[in-house]
Amino acid sequence: MKGDILQQKKYQRRKFCRFCSEKTEYIDYKNIKLLKGYLTERGKILPRRMTGTCAKHQRELTEAIKRARNIALLAFSEK
Repeated sequence: MKGDILQQKKYQRRKFCRFCSEKTEYIDYKNIKLLKGYLTERGKILPRRMTGTCAKHQRELTEAIKRARNIALLAFSEK
């Protein structure tokens, strides 16, 4: 059982930053479809270790989500 867990971790694929690979210069706060992919079902922002984004783009993503929430494009929390 313990060996199975170690094997799963060993062969886990490395996450990569989607924004770096697509050479995205700006994460638009009006792109709600993209931003919703980085939120939990409760409306919380997913951390880097789950999404695989780099630090630079995680900061930009967080800023875009907060902007979208402030102008009511995204809800602060889901019901």
